[in-house]
Amino acid sequence: MSKILLLNCGSSSIKYQLLDPTQEGPEAVGLVQRIGQGKSTLDHEVGTDEFHVDEEFADHTEAVAAVVKMFADHGPSLDDVVAVGHRTVHGGSTFVESTLIDEAVLAKLEELSPLAPLHNPPGIAGIRAAQEVLPDVPHVAVFDTAFFSSLPAEAYTYAINAEVAEKLGVRKYGFHGTSHSYVSKEAAKFLGKPIEDTKIIVCHLGNGASISAVDGGVAVETSMGLTPLQGLVMGTRSGDVDPGLHKYFVNSGMSIDEVDTLLNKQSGMLGLCGYTDMRDVKAQIEAGNEQAQLALDVYVHRLLTYIGGYIAILGGLDALVFTAGVGENADHVRGPIVRRLGAFGLKLDEEANLVRNKQQREISTPDSAVKVLVIPTNEELAMARETLAVISR
Repeated sequence: MSKILLLNCGSSSIKYQLLDPTQEGPEAVGLVQRIGQGKSTLDHEVGTDEFHVDEEFADHTEAVAAVVKMFADHGPSLDDVVAVGHRTVHGGSTFVESTLIDEAVLAKLEELSPLAPLHNPPGIAGIRAAQEVLPDVPHVAVFDTAFFSSLPAEAYTYAINAEVAEKLGVRKYGFHGTSHSYVSKEAAKFLGKPIEDTKIIVCHLGNGASISAVDGGVAVETSMGLTPLQGLVMGTRSGDVDPGLHKYFVNSGMSIDEVDTLLNKQSGMLGLCGYTDMRDVKAQIEAGNEQAQLALDVYVHRLLTYIGGYIAILGGLDALVFTAGVGENADHVRGPIVRRLGAFGLKLDEEANLVRNKQQREISTPDSAVKVLVIPTNEELAMARETLAVISR
């Protein structure tokens, strides 16, 4: 039995899972919080058993060592771990597939850090920490951007000065690639068609949100760009805005850092109505909150704009797929989107749309020209399979 330990390292946190890539569910999951911030916490779950530790972890090395000790004390054993997979947000144009990590790879990731200053540096710290604590197994970087390395130049090129773009590596990279790859493959299986014969749009709707057009299993467009700020309306991110806003805000007295904070952390649904959780938004709408209704309308309008454009780019559509927290659970988001796509032959099964579970399911009517599917994402399982594939090569 080959097991994979997956690590997702933030600036002060580590999410982890232990998986067998041939099985659906994890054997253990956990979360370390407040690394380097005084009192840290570690929560470890094995089945229905939960274990908690309050202890100060000065850095990621101490935190990973505590995770390994938690496995030793409470199981399951790490003896069968054949590799550690690391979620790595930005691979730039250098890393177009999951990659075995060595010093040259780490050096390149450090070079790429300006493209993802909030994500790559803690990711690198987590990799080095894990290599120190678990030196006897290979470590693999699984890139959020890799699935979108197939984008055609017409999709990834920004209409800015070509020399400046080349010098600074400015182009669309896309994110959530592991989810979009996994869900598009699962959609093809659901349709009972070879993925090479499918045209699929995947809506990954969570606090962060993105959409992709996948033609024959190959990504040809996506909404996120150089950074995860571009594209759809999200929980706290604005998505697409007039680029001139930056200068306008700076001229109005804001610093560029304040503008960045506004667009990334104080905008989106939070900025529009004060709520990021779509359940809260729904409750506010039902209570007559007009601002919440407007926020949902803006959210849906942006999605429709992308879906319509992607149907044109694909030249047809076999399936529209919803995934991630909002996509899988928010019938009040899916409903207005599908109803307004009637001109493209999509027909919503109203009762099926109200069903809420963790199963793959169809929410379109039998006579709908396009299948509308809800497919729960499983980025961790996809990462585990990627990691196993890399060390098997």
